[in-house]
Amino acid sequence: HVATSLHNLAALYKSMGRYDQAEPLYQQALEIRKQLLGHHHPDIAQSLNGLAGLYESMGHYDQAEPLYQQALEMYKQLLGHHHPDVATSLNNLAGLYELMGRYEQAEPLHVEALEIKKQLLGHHHPSVATSLNNLAFLYQSMERYDQAEPLYQQALEMKKQLLDHHHPSVAKSLNGLALLYCNQGRYDQAEALFVQALEIAEQKLGSNHPNTVSIRKNLESLRDIKK
Repeated sequence: HVATSLHNLAALYKSMGRYDQAEPLYQQALEIRKQLLGHHHPDIAQSLNGLAGLYESMGHYDQAEPLYQQALEMYKQLLGHHHPDVATSLNNLAGLYELMGRYEQAEPLHVEALEIKKQLLGHHHPSVATSLNNLAFLYQSMERYDQAEPLYQQALEMKKQLLDHHHPSVAKSLNGLALLYCNQGRYDQAEALFVQALEIAEQKLGSNHPNTVSIRKNLESLRDIKK
């Protein structure tokens, strides 16, 4: 229980941006768990993921990578290849590779995570929509726009059906698709989507929420381009 409390406190500090306080707590939790549970246990993998996520937030990508890899391998060995925690770990590592610009390595991980989620949750689930969005964003970063667009649209339709049309997650998908249209020079289509996204974000998250501010800036930038 002590290790879990330390881990949770570390996660809280991380969410507040107090990284220097979070790091020793994550490390203590990991050490206690290793002593109690041995080196091979799902809780160890959770600790490795937590510490890796902290290093990622701090921009220490080289420290994060081996920890994410260890956690992924441990989850696969302990839980089998088709488990939600494996999908989450794949996403974590893929996200890190994207930040490092290693898109070719991120792609198979995102694809694998999507397949696992489809098998576990069916083809129609909010978590599947999130994975579609992740893969779409990756293709957009790689300038593979023709592959990104249908994935964004699938994710958007799924979220609208499953969550309702005014969910913050819908705003996120609208924003992603709008940015894609901007990349392609389809400014009128992009503007309409930014307007919808901003309306939802202001309604559901408030005017000063970081996501709302980001969408508003995107819309303003687009209108400057169109002038």
